Amino acid sequence: MTNISCGITQQLTGIFLKVLSVGVYQLVFENFALFDLNQSWWYWILLFIGVDFFYYWAHRMSHEVNLFWGGHVVHHQSEEYNLSVALRQSTFQVVWTFVFYMPLALLGFRALDFVMVMGLNLIYQFWIHTETIGKMGWFEYIFNTPSHHRVHHGRNPKYIDKNHAGTFIIWDKMFGTFQKEEERPTYGITTPINSWNPVWVNLDHYIQMWKTAKTIPSLANKLRYAINKPGWLPESMGGYQPAPEIDKAKYQKFDTTSPISLNFYVLVQYALALAVTAFFLFNQAQFSLGIKALMALGIVITIMNCGLLFENKNWVKYTEYMRITAISVVCIYLSFISQWNLYFFIGGIAYSLVSSLWLLSLGNLKK
Repeated sequence: MTNISCGITQQLTGIFLKVLSVGVYQLVFENFALFDLNQSWWYWILLFIGVDFFYYWAHRMSHEVNLFWGGHVVHHQSEEYNLSVALRQSTFQVVWTFVFYMPLALLGFRALDFVMVMGLNLIYQFWIHTETIGKMGWFEYIFNTPSHHRVHHGRNPKYIDKNHAGTFIIWDKMFGTFQKEEERPTYGITTPINSWNPVWVNLDHYIQMWKTAKTIPSLANKLRYAINKPGWLPESMGGYQPAPEIDKAKYQKFDTTSPISLNFYVLVQYALALAVTAFFLFNQAQFSLGIKALMALGIVITIMNCGLLFENKNWVKYTEYMRITAISVVCIYLSFISQWNLYFFIGGIAYSLVSSLWLLSLGNLKK
């Protein structure tokens, strides 16, 4: 659920951050393109190879620059490895990686074509997030596979910062970052996030960076801390901190338990959030910027509280009542200014009554 929630937050914030990834690309293409390329068969082949090549470098730098790692770490936090991990994407990654693709705009590849091919590249990477598929023979020499990508998600020291490829594993073999799968990886990050809250998991790395930066002497070292590999510290503070070995005898995945009645409540709330998210994403072009921000905020707060409910926080029941009330008020407000006025009004009232009574009936949320 947290994996999918991170995907939802990334899609919602993407509505507001597209100016970075697509808008700047189009600006560079219109004003600085060096060539006027024909859309022949070789155009598409070169574009696909080019997208994958620059993806490799954007991805690799997301692991090797501490500041950039904060925009990618979310994808690596899961201690399980399955298809939902492919959807676990960071809200901030586009801020650090969009610039890597600007050479394609300079070469004359059109923005719409870039977006489509980039989408195909990401779709390819969905199926490699699985433990179900083993080694794939000759296919592994050229293409990225589940085996190669399991290595990439391992936090075993020998696997860290390896296999950054999107589609073609040849980039890792060419640039010295390839590692074949040997023992089964232990997934996750070296300091487990231990949270189901999709907002917190996006912010945690930067919060920890801020706390550490305040203890680092001199501005120069603070800057080095931001641009060097994660784990870098000045010599006066112990120097580079490598990834620790994994003690499999003591290692335990983060887990929480909750009563079945709460599980069912969260399931229904989450299903409603997914439905509203789909409605919003397909219709967001018809909303004003203010309404977009309100709806996106409501969805994010909902999926955030779903995670908090599973963490059994003592205060979470009160924040859930506040969330239900806020969502209802927003729905009633939207009913006065939107073309879907009747749906928003009835939905807001019904949602508030049913959710509040249901939550009240759960009693103590602790198991």
